[in-house]
Amino acid sequence: MNGYLLIVFLLYILTLVFSYRLEYLNLSYLKRYGSVIPPEFEGEIDREFLDRSQRYSIENTRFNFVSSVFKNIIHIAFFFCGLLGIYNQWFVVRAESSFIISGFLFFLILTYAETLLSLPFNLYHTFRIENRFGFSTTTPKLWVSDLIKSILVSTVLLGIVVSCGLYLVKASPQWWWLWLWGFFFLFSVFIMFISPYVIEPLFNKFTPLENDILEKDIRAVMEKVGIKVSRIFKMDASKRTRHTNAYFTGIGKVKRIVLYDTLIEKMNKNEIIAVLAHELGHWKKKHILKRLIVTETVALIAIYLAFILLKNNLLSDIFNIENATFFAKVIILGFLGSIAGFPFTPLVNYFSRRHENEADRFSCELTHDKPSMISALVKLSKDNLSNLHPHPLYARFYYSHPPVLERIRFIKKKISGSDLHFTH
Repeated sequence: MNGYLLIVFLLYILTLVFSYRLEYLNLSYLKRYGSVIPPEFEGEIDREFLDRSQRYSIENTRFNFVSSVFKNIIHIAFFFCGLLGIYNQWFVVRAESSFIISGFLFFLILTYAETLLSLPFNLYHTFRIENRFGFSTTTPKLWVSDLIKSILVSTVLLGIVVSCGLYLVKASPQWWWLWLWGFFFLFSVFIMFISPYVIEPLFNKFTPLENDILEKDIRAVMEKVGIKVSRIFKMDASKRTRHTNAYFTGIGKVKRIVLYDTLIEKMNKNEIIAVLAHELGHWKKKHILKRLIVTETVALIAIYLAFILLKNNLLSDIFNIENATFFAKVIILGFLGSIAGFPFTPLVNYFSRRHENEADRFSCELTHDKPSMISALVKLSKDNLSNLHPHPLYARFYYSHPPVLERIRFIKKKISGSDLHFTH
């Protein structure tokens, strides 16, 4: 192992040790405070619930640790023990005669290998952990069907992205980084347009909302902020899970609201409106646009840096790969990018939590109904067995949303306005 590769290896191990240390702190914190009922949840939960929630968090943490160790052993073997070099040799000759097809096969085989290696963990999590705690309603037949559909969809999308991307690299050796950035941006927008009509219906059934009063109230709230959606749908999420959720999908004229049937079943009208008003806050405060601008700016810089690094043999020399193909260099670059990006995780999540607080404020000020937003958060936490006591450092590093207790206290103390329920 040369000096540069040793540095990369040590940095990789350092990120793993730090992340596992955070997991340990979070688990220890939960065991210490997990039996304490917060004042915000008095009368809503009992010791039995806390015990169940604690066991759910502990089991998921242990599962994630085992799956992470397995994944990282594979990564170490692949990048630091010569497997990438062996894999690369299979494509050296083929890449010279058929650059695009070889590249597609290079990435496709890796994708299939990753899917295959993750299958035992997915099975255990779905049919063991989620079943044990009453969340999973997925049948083996449905699980297999989802797997086949996911593989087919990912194969098609990967084929389009890789083929077009490699064509641009081949056609414009000096400017492919700019054309590739533009292609990725347009392709992501295209997927946002077609996903509600082509991809999402492959996995779930979407039916018009049957509750006319609820739909009328939802549209009334949206008209207040000048946002229009084409349709409001109910999704049959209950055939896979008892978790609750709601989201916006699509953009422009195909933008629509999707409510889990589990959410409709467990929440009252005002709580559902409060949750959707929160999502409206993200649109109205331009959080999605801001995130898109930042993401695309970072992507442009990253692709240009990739262009510089891929022009020479620096990456292949570091990892001791002879006759490295363009594809092998891309894989190495992605691996190094994951290490370099790790320290920025808390910064990204900090701004995400700020956006969530702004959306909570928007929801309460729009509906004048803080109690419904708070009760919705309580129900979401109960229904998902959320950890009510995450370690502060862990939450600051990994949480894209503020912990639920922080959100409730923020709403109670920092958001002004009447506690009157929303009316027309």
